[in-house]
Amino acid sequence: MEPISLETATPLAPIIPEIAISEPTVVANSTLSPSVLRKNAIRISLRASTVDGVFTSIYLTIVTGVLLSNFLVELNASPVIIGMLSSIPMLVNLIQPFGAYLSERTTSRFRFSILTNVSARILWLFLPIGIAALSFGYINSQQLIVLTLVIILLINMLQGLGHPSWMSWMAALVPRQIRGRYFGLRNSAFSLTVLTFIPIAGLVVSKWPGGTLQGYAVLVVFGTLSGLIGLGCQYFQVDVNPQMQHASVLGSLVKNAISGDTDNSSQTTDTQPETIENTTDSVPDSSAIKGILNNSNFLMSLLYFSFQMFAINLSTPYFPLYMLNKLHLDVSVVALYASFQGAANLVMLTFWGKLSDKIGNRSILILMGIVLTLIPLFWLAIDVSFFGIWLWLPLLHMLLGGIWAAIDLCNNNMQLAIAPVKQQSLYFGVIAAVTGVCGALGTTIGGLIAQNPSLGGLPAAFVVSFVFRIGAVVPLLFVQEARKNSLTEVIQTLWIFRKQVVEN
Repeated sequence: MEPISLETATPLAPIIPEIAISEPTVVANSTLSPSVLRKNAIRISLRASTVDGVFTSIYLTIVTGVLLSNFLVELNASPVIIGMLSSIPMLVNLIQPFGAYLSERTTSRFRFSILTNVSARILWLFLPIGIAALSFGYINSQQLIVLTLVIILLINMLQGLGHPSWMSWMAALVPRQIRGRYFGLRNSAFSLTVLTFIPIAGLVVSKWPGGTLQGYAVLVVFGTLSGLIGLGCQYFQVDVNPQMQHASVLGSLVKNAISGDTDNSSQTTDTQPETIENTTDSVPDSSAIKGILNNSNFLMSLLYFSFQMFAINLSTPYFPLYMLNKLHLDVSVVALYASFQGAANLVMLTFWGKLSDKIGNRSILILMGIVLTLIPLFWLAIDVSFFGIWLWLPLLHMLLGGIWAAIDLCNNNMQLAIAPVKQQSLYFGVIAAVTGVCGALGTTIGGLIAQNPSLGGLPAAFVVSFVFRIGAVVPLLFVQEARKNSLTEVIQTLWIFRKQVVEN
């Protein structure tokens, strides 16, 4: 029988609110076997999540990154304000453990996601209202800057509440065996959308008849609608009840412990969400905090994520400011560079996804982490010459696209792998909270250095970031991955994989 397609399947989220993912129901009175129903339900869910990623990428392209930075630059915002633009989302990640606590006491991942994310995205509509008020003289530019930061604060607080639940949802839906390939595909769709949309958005802002501020206001309205459509796609994903999920995991562990049956692992199909390495760690401790503190591998991973976030944010938020203020580039040109980065990201994502499934995530992160340390120094070599603007900057953005394709994908996969199934949302919340504080601290320190000429300005911030990026790779050397490969095995796999890519 042909698989149930995304177009013909009954929406899943309202149908499965009270059962674990292992027993989805797709169509009433269906004669399909439970295993086929399970595979079809997961297939539909992953397609819906990919479409969600496409619409969400349009939304994020508009309300983050170079377009939002240019909006604040047009309002004469200082480097510290630009730094706050990046630090606020990371700082409010402190709320994610509380969001994880709330989500684990709900009965639906879908409803919790809608409650938090719809509220967050609608708040962006207050920004066009503020721009209109500025145009009519009701507020000044400094007041609009404050309004923008307040909106960003509230939005990220709501998104912070929902993010751990979404991570747990995806961990339940995406089988471990295909996580690299799936997230590579999903991120490729994300990058392709950014690649095609951001140059158009940059031109809209730059050439809008009423000015760049009005052009950005129109884009914000469009982006908000796109973001809401993306959330609507989650209606077609299999819903997961956290209460039933925990009960099923604990029940299977107790059953295995009593029977001593080690053959149950052989029943795990290619669509089974739980992994062997997660299952062994998912016996609930008497204290969740005690369990986290006793998990040395998780703590070492947390140190890596935190150190990396601090080092990166010493300089990364100020790359667009460097191009807009120091190199005096038009926003449409900067948006074009961002599309180059998106193109490289798109090309490399599938490669990194397949490679991570073969050799694991840790080896890739070490290699790309070393390359990432050199990026701030490359920025210092850029000048306003013809070759600097039209050769080195595009090449630098393409290099960034390839690097971040690997780091984002493998960081995400590593988080999914190291967090036990039991209380998974709490682990994700802790990671987000700690790394958020470290990232906000890095952005703040970088902004203070960039704004103070006596400290060296932007070039000094880039050099400091280079030094700390070197140190960020060290904790990763001590992180243990379930699929551990020796250096020789990694080199052999890379060589074979390279030959396969060339032949294809």
